[in-house]
Amino acid sequence: MIDSTMKRCGAVALLMALATLGACGNQQQAQLPNRANFTAAVNHYLGQRGHLCVAKYDWPITVTAADRQARSVNAQQMPVLEALGLVTGHDVGATGKGADGAVQPAREYTLTAEGQKYYLHVPVVIATATQRVTHPADFCVAALSLDQVIGWEKPMVLDDRTVTSVLFTYKIAPAPWTQMPDARRVFPVVTHALENAGTQQLRLGVHLAQGGWVADELSE
Repeated sequence: MIDSTMKRCGAVALLMALATLGACGNQQQAQLPNRANFTAAVNHYLGQRGHLCVAKYDWPITVTAADRQARSVNAQQMPVLEALGLVTGHDVGATGKGADGAVQPAREYTLTAEGQKYYLHVPVVIATATQRVTHPADFCVAALSLDQVIGWEKPMVLDDRTVTSVLFTYKIAPAPWTQMPDARRVFPVVTHALENAGTQQLRLGVHLAQGGWVADELSE
């Protein structure tokens, strides 16, 4: 009985050791800088943050007479979104006085139930050379997915972590209304993204974590 028990314990210990070695081996494989691992990292990122949004973070959006005269972005886009049934607008009181002292009328736009479908509560990170701002939501008009990984920079150590950047092309699934001529006209960034799907190369910063490569934005 003692010998039999010892044999069983030995077998269990061996299986546990093999399982540990297998897990370590899988982890090491996931940390290699290769196409399969970077493909997984880009897919994971796009699955969470791969939305094409148009920088309309806060609603309602107000368009003044001065905005219309200057043909601001919102002055051009809001009437089109209203015609498409995505927003509704109503005239509001004065928002200030013009240079001649005259009252400035304005129109305030809010999202309709249909428009709310495109207002995604997913963090949007805007980074410049001097600051980094995260918006909690945005009006998003398409979803990107991976076409193929083109290549990557040689990994390097920066601030105590191994980093690189991955170049890839994308596929795009746009909202149906973006195909309307007026929408294509007032949202040129969407038109550009649609026309360059599969050819334009995007760059994603990634770093090496314990479980493999991860997009920088997802860990912040």
